[in-house]
Amino acid sequence: MKPAAFNYAKPSSVEEVLGLLSEYGDEATILAGGQSLIPTMNMRLSAPALVIDINGLDNLNGISDEGDRLRIGALTRHVEIENSELIASHAPLITLAMPSIAHPAIRNRGTFGGSVAMADPAAELPACLCALDGEIEITGQNGVRKVVAKDFFKELYETDAGDGEILTAIEIPKISAGYRSAFDELARRHGDYAMCGIAAHAKVDRDVLSDLRLAFFAVGGTPVIATQAMSAMEGKSVDDESIFAAQSALEDDLEPFDDLHCSATLRMHYAKELTKRMLTTLSARN
Repeated sequence: MKPAAFNYAKPSSVEEVLGLLSEYGDEATILAGGQSLIPTMNMRLSAPALVIDINGLDNLNGISDEGDRLRIGALTRHVEIENSELIASHAPLITLAMPSIAHPAIRNRGTFGGSVAMADPAAELPACLCALDGEIEITGQNGVRKVVAKDFFKELYETDAGDGEILTAIEIPKISAGYRSAFDELARRHGDYAMCGIAAHAKVDRDVLSDLRLAFFAVGGTPVIATQAMSAMEGKSVDDESIFAAQSALEDDLEPFDDLHCSATLRMHYAKELTKRMLTTLSARN
């Protein structure tokens, strides 16, 4: 199929983008990597009056070291993230997640900011940002503001970005000494959307975990931080008893859903199995 007729603009500055968004309102949409937008337009699921191509905004691209954190421009391609030494050294959870994001052809064009802004509940990166306490930089007519990841994702495909605002960067704290990260997901085929996935991050002292973060995806309308399971493991050694306690606590953390690929019951089973894998991985001695 072909998209409905639309106007096209390729501004050279963020200010121009904001001006066009102010003028066209809901009739305008942003084109970054286009890996979600173009298919929906081709299937007539979306029909914007104006497509604003932001790929000419070089200042929204790249990865930089900002001292205690990394700054990732919204237009940075997945493949750049995947191959970045800075990311591998200072935010290894992101590196672990990248190979699970779709397929190489998608990662060559898809953008970090686009994945975050899309807020797909089955996407890997939003959960990773929640596990790492990342911040989302949003720019609008009133200036620049930052929102912590756990507050950015509101509902299914809905974020804290308001009308006339765009996502311009993501900031991630560098991993601290003594911390480890782990990532896993279950999908029917590699590259497919996950039926259940988890991003984990914790301080590890021998086999004792503290400051544990467990962020699930593909189990609800947004990434889900498993606070009860985290609390059940806080300051405890990883053994059969503590793993079982964390798995049991997931019953209070998660409200999985049924779909064509997976039942809610099976999703909960997957979540418990992934929790066991992540806790074991985090506590394993190198």
